[in-house]
Amino acid sequence: MKKILIVFGTRPEAIKMAPLVKEFQKFDAVFETRVCVTAQHREMLDQVLDFFEITPDYDLDLMKPNQNLYGLTGDIIIAMKAVMEDFNPDYVFVHGDTTTTMSTSLAAYYNQSKLCHVEAGLRTHNKWSPFPEEMNRQITGRLADYHFAPTATSKENLLKENCSEASILITGNTVIDALFQSLDKVTSRPSSFIQNFSEALGEREMILVTGHRRENHGAGFIRICEALKTIAQQQPHVTIVYPVHLNPKVLKPVNAILGKIDNIKLIEPLAYQDFIWMMHRSKLIITDSGGVQEEAPSLGKPVLVMRDTTERPEAVDAGTVILVGTDVQKIVDETMRLLTDSEQYDRMSALHNPYGDGNACKRIVEFIEKTKGK
Repeated sequence: MKKILIVFGTRPEAIKMAPLVKEFQKFDAVFETRVCVTAQHREMLDQVLDFFEITPDYDLDLMKPNQNLYGLTGDIIIAMKAVMEDFNPDYVFVHGDTTTTMSTSLAAYYNQSKLCHVEAGLRTHNKWSPFPEEMNRQITGRLADYHFAPTATSKENLLKENCSEASILITGNTVIDALFQSLDKVTSRPSSFIQNFSEALGEREMILVTGHRRENHGAGFIRICEALKTIAQQQPHVTIVYPVHLNPKVLKPVNAILGKIDNIKLIEPLAYQDFIWMMHRSKLIITDSGGVQEEAPSLGKPVLVMRDTTERPEAVDAGTVILVGTDVQKIVDETMRLLTDSEQYDRMSALHNPYGDGNACKRIVEFIEKTKGK
């Protein structure tokens, strides 16, 4: 029996790894599967664990006030040493591009476990954008034994970096697995928060906004807020809902600029199931999130991405997302176009999602089952 260790630390990782945990658990005669969380993000992570009914075998509980990349990286590597020594996994699964991902990859390498990278091969080729995610995923890619690429473009990126083709599997993105597995539950049994929010919203059109990226801190967030203020003033019949990230560098400008505008609702970060409902209910989404770029097209929602570069060019090429950066006029213009041009809106919302069919986790587990021991 091969030992599988699945490691994650943030809410987005938890969402994307939860269906993989569930899939491996179906093969308990073949694999001994354990889950380790670093709790790089504590509260938001716990919400996802509760929703998917996952109890970690190892909870490192590393989140600290005002933590920085230096301390977090070192804390994760040191804490993972004890986990590796206790379980000695054959395969270590990490996801994407977080500090948890990069640090755990080093720990797995030191333990000489096979490293499996889920959502492998995303690249902007600009080490400062997004920071530090771009280098986190490149370092992980250099250490990985197996690369589970969501798209053909991601595979091509890995091949250009001299990864062997036999080590790469195109799977689709596991976030679509999570979305499809959760949508019926969310819409048929909405939380009390959503029931109350839906009643208050009524028939009004809604724009959903998310924003937290480090590269937008400072002047970027001020421009984003000015754009949202303009949209709200020009479209008073539309409600803008913004679950505001808890980082003070986000909270401060958002509350200062948008806090007193009637048709902008600033709310606390949402539980995963409530966020799915919000995406499903929205007219369009304005975001700097990577995961939303993947999820929203499956719900038929156009996405404006508040970043200058994206490691998800498939969505741009497919036309399901539009890059607007933090340029005030561009954010306003593209939003207005989608709100007022029904043909453009219908064309964008009907496009095919390039990120998968909801069977990524099944493909990953079957791949490992076939290759185990090799």
